[in-house]
Amino acid sequence: MRREPERTPAPAGGAVPGRADRSALERLTLLADTATALSNAPNLEEGLRGVGRILTERLADWCAMDLIVDDGQVERVSVVHRLGRDPRSGEYEGRLPAVSDTARGPLARALRGAGPLLLTGPPPPAEVASPLDAHYLGLFRSMGADSAVVAPLRARRQVIGALTVARRGRDRPFTEEDLALVNDLVGGLALGVDNARLYQETRDIAERLQHSLLSVLPAVGPLRLAARYAASSTTAQVGGDWYDSFVLPNGDTALVIGDVAGHNLDAAIAMSQLRSMLRGIAVDRQEPPEIVLRRLDMASHTLYPESTATCIYALVKGPEQGPWELLLSSAGHPPPLLIGADGRTRYLDDASGLLLGVSPGLPRPRARYELPPNATVLLYTDGLIERRAEHLDDSLERLRRHAAALAREPLDVFCDELLIGHGADSEDDIAVLALRPTPPD
Repeated sequence: MRREPERTPAPAGGAVPGRADRSALERLTLLADTATALSNAPNLEEGLRGVGRILTERLADWCAMDLIVDDGQVERVSVVHRLGRDPRSGEYEGRLPAVSDTARGPLARALRGAGPLLLTGPPPPAEVASPLDAHYLGLFRSMGADSAVVAPLRARRQVIGALTVARRGRDRPFTEEDLALVNDLVGGLALGVDNARLYQETRDIAERLQHSLLSVLPAVGPLRLAARYAASSTTAQVGGDWYDSFVLPNGDTALVIGDVAGHNLDAAIAMSQLRSMLRGIAVDRQEPPEIVLRRLDMASHTLYPESTATCIYALVKGPEQGPWELLLSSAGHPPPLLIGADGRTRYLDDASGLLLGVSPGLPRPRARYELPPNATVLLYTDGLIERRAEHLDDSLERLRRHAAALAREPLDVFCDELLIGHGADSEDDIAVLALRPTPPD
């Protein structure tokens, strides 16, 4: 095999001209379309497969995308063929052998920062000095290549992976003139991959924060509790939804559900702060719900004046044998739903007030309700009911009918079925908290 000498690739728009049959507009379109495919995909892996499909339509017969993962190992994210999925390509995807000190083939060199490298055929056996080299040679032999370019992906002065583009047949081989284009491609891809990873890292931090703040529900004698949290199925973003329940020193059981405006790390952080403040105020003061919410509103407005949120704070009171009552106050949150054991339903909307952060000086309403044995109180965030192009009254009616049909189901089944029926197409996060007083036998 003949390999052209390595050289520093010309920058975009530099002295190396494009091929005669590829106009400057085509080059720019290719770069723009691969960047769009990567940025618009729901996840990094799908984005890179989309890039591979574009490259095999316009530039190569097949391509492979390798990324260096957290532990320093190399993951082959995709192998895409012009004619569609080649069953042989699956053998070469996934975790690759390590980039050992003995590895000296073209992929190992690219992963160390060399290139773009022009290959006039498969790597020669003389260069197969490690399992990684052998694996790369096997890919070439399996997929077939008479010419190829392998180039490193560099981001923030580090190599984060490599791209291989290959052609079969000798009528249109890759040449030195293609190196500048491939260099531009890997520059844009590296930026997109790095941005996607940074976004995913931020999202993972927010999700861990969010899930760490979802309380372990207390065991409260005759009061059965269940809760669920589900991230949005469409936006793949984190948000400020939360639920909470705890027992106050006086024996009352507190129920909390809320939603901070926003779908990002800031919303998750604001949610954690609001949750902690509410817990501290509620346990220290042990006051009625409307007073606790007013104090929470004042504290939030003072410390975080730009933040707004909805919230319900409720207290369940009563001896172990019953009867029980529910005291609640709502700060702009969707009304709780009371479902009797016989399937009759009622929205508890007598204590609706303004959102937190709007006017903390105003007094807040309070409502009191009897809780019949085996009735279910459902608290939820708006992701459970709101749908694009659906009126809110229709959404609430849909939830009412579904909940009524589940009135006799165990509480865990009740919550699971609600999420299955209402959460699949939600564009928002969903938090659900349900309580059912069950008298002892």
